Amino acid sequence: MGSRAGRLKRTTALLVSAALVLGLAACTGAGAAPQAPAQAGGSLPTDVTKQLQTAVTDAMTRAGASGAIVGVWAPWAGSWTAGLGTVSTDKGAANMSTSMSFRIASNTKSMTCTVLLALVDGGQVALADPVSKYLPRMVGLGGITLGQLCQNTSGIADYEPSLAAQFVTNPTRQWIPMELISDGLAEPLAGNPGVQFAYSNTGFVLLGMALQAATGRSWSDLYQAYVWGPLGLKHTSLPDSGVLTLPSPHAEGYASALDASGQPICDTVLNDTQLSPSIGWTAGGVVSTLGDLKTYVQALAGGTLVSAASSKAQWATVPLSGSAPTWQGYGLGVVTLGPMRGHDGDIPGFISAMMTEPKSGLTVVVMLNNSTVGGGFAQLLGMQLASIASKVPAVSGSKAPVIALPWSAEQAKQAMDENTICPPKGVTPAPANTAVPVPQSAD
Repeated sequence: MGSRAGRLKRTTALLVSAALVLGLAACTGAGAAPQAPAQAGGSLPTDVTKQLQTAVTDAMTRAGASGAIVGVWAPWAGSWTAGLGTVSTDKGAANMSTSMSFRIASNTKSMTCTVLLALVDGGQVALADPVSKYLPRMVGLGGITLGQLCQNTSGIADYEPSLAAQFVTNPTRQWIPMELISDGLAEPLAGNPGVQFAYSNTGFVLLGMALQAATGRSWSDLYQAYVWGPLGLKHTSLPDSGVLTLPSPHAEGYASALDASGQPICDTVLNDTQLSPSIGWTAGGVVSTLGDLKTYVQALAGGTLVSAASSKAQWATVPLSGSAPTWQGYGLGVVTLGPMRGHDGDIPGFISAMMTEPKSGLTVVVMLNNSTVGGGFAQLLGMQLASIASKVPAVSGSKAPVIALPWSAEQAKQAMDENTICPPKGVTPAPANTAVPVPQSAD
């Protein structure tokens, strides 16, 4: 999920030497990685946690978020988890905590594609199966495969841009999948099937319908069988469309209203805490927690939920655009950023990002409770935190890994500064650095 305004602003302004880009290109599309190393006990050093906290609080200010939930795990050195700020903008509001639930938006896509790959492993479906095999009465699906839906290469237009304003201003409205799909299919094709990357929530809702038809099982059942159950995720769910509230405890979620073109109306901030998960369903409807999302992204990056062949297929990426650097790519419901693997997302009220470097186990999960800036902002914050944590020295008995991230913490922060939408009083976007490439983020 993601607002049109947010997606148009999602950029990764990163200065990378040609040698480093070429060196990291080989990492994209690698096969299954080993499980994350054992996590060292204890907290990260105080000077590091201060840097991390400063980065998060600065991002909160720019995003207009009252609160954040964040976790950084460096297995060789320790970890840092925190609930920062307050659950709402109300005076005297309670403090945030790391146990709170939040809407994970497009991070749901990774779970949906994990289910697809598990079904492939079980011989129930194939990535090359035409979608029409499972949805034979639906028109406009010629030549499109299940795998293309997962990789955003189906060519089907995204329903979200034309509906974003409705989602923000009327978040409790319940949508049936056919409504969302019909809106996407009514738009011009973004390209021919299998040719190029074009982000499409429509494709993931179609995938949800196709796999439901193929298995005869609900998505709550499929997620539980292939993702949540095997990982022991006790606080992750896909609420029914009529369940508008988040499990307690939780923060309030905010978003600026959007005009007809999808641009934010900065003076009108709405409380979108109550929201129907049907807005995203298998594209963005899942609710989770910091701990559960950390467990999931490590399993995702390490390929532990699917076969080695399926994990290799999942992480074989396509470019985000012709101008995107080679270290950015999109696999089957997953984003690669150099050696980091994960996803990001936004849904009215919340933005989040999850990422893991599978060899070292470096993991970052972040959530902010204002979606105006878009999921790419959360992704950039995660990249900033990852850069800071990647340089932490090892505790006694451990060895610090060499993690070649093709960005610095300063560059990630600069990109966030340049892409501040609806900045609060006293905060202005930084001038764009035209000498730096600014490819569009995946979500």
